[in-house]
Amino acid sequence: MNFIHHNYLGDVELNCKNKNGIRLYNIPNGDWVPSITSVTSFYNRQVFVDWRKRVGNEEADRITKKATTRGTDFHEVAQDYMLNKELNWDNYRPASKFMFYHLKPELDKINNIHAIERTLYSEYLGLAGRVDCIAEYEGELAVIDFKTSEKIKPEKWIENYFVQEMFYASAYYEMTGIPVKKLITLMVTPGGEIQVFDKRNKGDYIKLLVRYIKEFVSHNTRTTNGE
Repeated sequence: MNFIHHNYLGDVELNCKNKNGIRLYNIPNGDWVPSITSVTSFYNRQVFVDWRKRVGNEEADRITKKATTRGTDFHEVAQDYMLNKELNWDNYRPASKFMFYHLKPELDKINNIHAIERTLYSEYLGLAGRVDCIAEYEGELAVIDFKTSEKIKPEKWIENYFVQEMFYASAYYEMTGIPVKKLITLMVTPGGEIQVFDKRNKGDYIKLLVRYIKEFVSHNTRTTNGE
């Protein structure tokens, strides 16, 4: 498949740094703002603390490293495919090839790509981050997030995915004036199971996004003030 690309963002790229465990981006107005992943991770921090206690730090580190490697490698395959590059399977892990071919029918529903692995920011929300993909999915413009998972996940476990995607939709509209219709999460497991989440109730996720931001800002304000 030959994907069509559009660039409405220009050549915007942002410098970034890590400070006190928070990823910060330097947006054009000069401010350093936190990444959306720093905000969503903070909001869900207790879940991960409890999980690490349950499985032990060594096992948690092993699982996290494995998941990160799997996700990064699969993202490279999906990105290269949508950039119309010839896929040389010697450059990817065998598991990524297996997952790619299972998810390929969903990837082929994508076209008219506006962004792949691009940095987005919002002065209004005071956030930035890198989006996997903004493109038409089944003919409607969507934020599209690619996820790998060891096993199928209940929707209630991944609210933070949809909140993060909602930020990208908001930032893209602020930067380009182009509205995103829906939020799409494409998830694949090493066993080839596929999950597709199609979210159109953006108003609900805007409210959640604001809640996430308020809690993050409140905590960091108290920390700065020495509380």
